Parts: sequence; structure tokens; C-alpha cells
Amino acid sequence: MSPRPRIASVTMASAAALGLIVSLGVTPIANAEPCEGAAAQAQPLPNQAFEIPSPSRISPLNRPIGHKPAGANDQAALPKLGLLPSILKALTPPPQPGQVRQQAGVVPTTPKPAPVAKPVEPAPAPAAAPPSGPPGTSLVGWVTGPDSPNQTIQRFAITGTDLGIMWDNGDPTNHQVLMAFGDTNGYCGIPNKQWRYNALFRSSDGALSNTVAVPDGVVGNKYSGSPVWRQGISKQIINTIGQAPDETGIIPTAGVAVGGNQLLNFMSIRDWNSPGSWSTNFSAIAVSQDNGENWGVYPGTIRPPTGGNENFQMGAFLKPGPGDPYLYSFGTPNGRGGSAYIARVAPNLVPDLSKYEYWNGDSGAWVPANPAAATPVIPGPVSEMSAQYNTYLRQYLALYGNGSNDIVMRTSPTPQGPWGPEQLLVPQSQIPGGIYAPFLHPWSTGRELYYNLSLWSAYNVMLMKTILP
Repeated sequence: MSPRPRIASVTMASAAALGLIVSLGVTPIANAEPCEGAAAQAQPLPNQAFEIPSPSRISPLNRPIGHKPAGANDQAALPKLGLLPSILKALTPPPQPGQVRQQAGVVPTTPKPAPVAKPVEPAPAPAAAPPSGPPGTSLVGWVTGPDSPNQTIQRFAITGTDLGIMWDNGDPTNHQVLMAFGDTNGYCGIPNKQWRYNALFRSSDGALSNTVAVPDGVVGNKYSGSPVWRQGISKQIINTIGQAPDETGIIPTAGVAVGGNQLLNFMSIRDWNSPGSWSTNFSAIAVSQDNGENWGVYPGTIRPPTGGNENFQMGAFLKPGPGDPYLYSFGTPNGRGGSAYIARVAPNLVPDLSKYEYWNGDSGAWVPANPAAATPVIPGPVSEMSAQYNTYLRQYLALYGNGSNDIVMRTSPTPQGPWGPEQLLVPQSQIPGGIYAPFLHPWSTGRELYYNLSLWSAYNVMLMKTILP
């Protein structure tokens, strides 16, 4: 076993000399525009009229269509808070028989504009009986956007964003949930709309009665509500590492805390293609030693989309139940059409891909250092997945979007399966506008499940609640 690598003592100057840099880098150009309704009317306070520096090339100001669910209605009305009656009706069939009630070096973190492809709508899915599911799902409240009690426009210069990947920071001195977001817009009236590749929130809120409450961001305060460039504007946390000639997005897909460090799996986007489809340059793991305030990238974790690594371009970390010493990492290919695969690694060896083992269902064994040996553990389509061990079910639980753009869950006695049938949580027909990316709250491991969910027509994130039977 190699000694545990360290970066704690690497200063900015010495890191630059060694090629182990954590830096702000060049801020990307604007290519997202949820600037409609209340978001379009929002005006910055005088001290928030901050234009983010950007390269000279300016891209079309439109949403990044790669995350758009096929068939999403951009003009759909926003859902109302509280229990969704039609969902309640859809989710009350009788239960089915048998239904289960470190450190390596880091590198620095200037993209080109993404071509805007004409959306291609898929063929209608064949009619099928809806899966059974829990008895009640409700929309708790908006996490981001003009309708959020977090006032993310005024406090963080965030009018629109998506994803909201949540994980426990593992810090006993200041226990928090961290939330990573994808493409992020600021004030619509400022040039380039203060667009950022990604952003981060922090929260100690365990009540979740209205939403995930986020305190103010404070410059240089690693426990404040968000890493900020200056008061009132969240900063981009993961920047380009210069490993791809064409890069139009740096999108987080999973987060986890290990040994006092925050780890964030992300994908480097080459092209946003048609709705539900995109291509990547690679995936990799970023690391922060200061609770998400500053980030670098483990160069040894870069996975180009070849040699089996094409199935690990998007991720979902899973901390196991009692007695299991591994950290698990689900993987899916680009876009929303692929199956889910799984790897495991000792937590202190995350930066070393040669130490990972991949589940091969054909042989029923874990295969070391060979991602091409991985076989599907959940058949596709699986999109934007999250997973955790559930103490109420005493089972592993996975949430994702299926081929009909519904939000579903599966359960399993082990991380590698066998995974049970899909259970419907949120039908896409009941929240029109394109729902995607159900990311579980790490503190809701019992009967009441809380999870973030993105809505394309609002281009913002809402907190959902499902009560398990």
C-alpha cells in the first residue's frame, strides 16, 4: 500500500511550481438564461453589480440544453407547494408481494461556446402499467431561484441553476450538508448574466420544514452558506484543468466526505447535444480540504470515455451500511440513456484508480483495476442517480430518472444488487416542465425521504419529500 499522499502543506506558490495548483482560473462565458418572470425583473443591489470576467468569445445566451429532459415544456406552470393530489392518487396501489417495507497532487481548475443543436424528440414510449410506489410525495419548497425563501438572487446572485447534489461534510466540529449545483446564472441585466460552471451551498438545517435553509455567504469563511467571490455572489468552485481542447461545461455529479476532505465527482462536457444527450471529455474527482471553499483535482482520477471508463462519466457515491469498509461509486455513461455500473475502493485510496474494483455480475466477483469488466447492476435508462443506505428499510436505496423522465427508486440488500423493480416517486406528467436529478438528502435515511429535484421550465431546484410505506 502506498503512503497516504498529502496536499495540506502545499502553498499556492509551491503548488504552482510543482504543477499542483488550486486556482480560480478563467471564468467561463455565459451560456445559460433562465431570465424570465421574477428572475428577469430582479435587480442587483449596488454592491452586487459585479460582472464576472470572461473570455472575449461570447456564446449564445440560452440554457445549456444538455440537461434538458426530452419533451420538457419550457413554458409549463410552476408546481404549487404541498401534497400533489394526482401524485397521491398514482402512488397508492396495494404493495406488491415481497416488497421491502489522502492526498495526491492537484492541478488547476477557457472553455469554448457550446453549439446549440435542434432538440430531437424521442419516439413515444410503449404503454406500460405504472410501477407501484410510496403513499405520499409532496413539494416542500424551492431551494433556489426567485420563489425560494433562501433569496438566492439577492444573497448569492443565483437566478437559475440545477442539480443540488447533497452530502454530509463529516465534520464533527460543524456538521453541515453541502450542495453542489451545475450551470448557474446570476443577474439577468449584467453582461454574461454572471454565468458560472458550478456553485456550492452549505447548510446545517435538519428541520427541512420549508426548504433546505442556507445562511449568508461570507468571504473566506469555510462554514458560511456559500463560497463567495465577494458578498452577494457565489463563486465557481471547480475550474478548468486544461485537459480538453473543447470544454463547454464542468458539471458535478456526486459528492462525499472522506477523511476530513470533500470529494466531488464531475464531468467535463465536450458538447451539449440534443435534450437528454451530451458528450464528455472525461470525468474526474475534485478535492477540498477546507469544507468546499477551495478545490483542486486529482489528476490520477481522470477517466476518458474509453476502455470501460465510458460507463463512469457520471457518478453517485455511496457510503455503505455497518461493517462494510469500502466506499462505493456508481457510474453511468453520458446522457440519460445508459445503465448503472458500480465500483468500490478503500476510502483512503480514492485518488488511485488502480485500486478500484468493479462488479462483474457474470462471474459474481469484484474485478480489480479493470473498468471494462463492470456489468450493469441497474438496467438503463438511468439518469442523474443518487444512492444511500436506508435505516428504515434496512436496504440500499437508489433514486434516478427513468426512460419516461419519471423519478423512481429501487432497493437492494447490497450495493451491487440484486436491485428490485422500479417504484414510482414523481411522475413527470404531474410536474410538467421537465423534472430530473433527484439527489437524496444525507440526513433523511429513515421513513421520510427528502431529496432535491430540478425543474427545467423554472431552471431551479426544489426540495421534495416522500413518505415510505
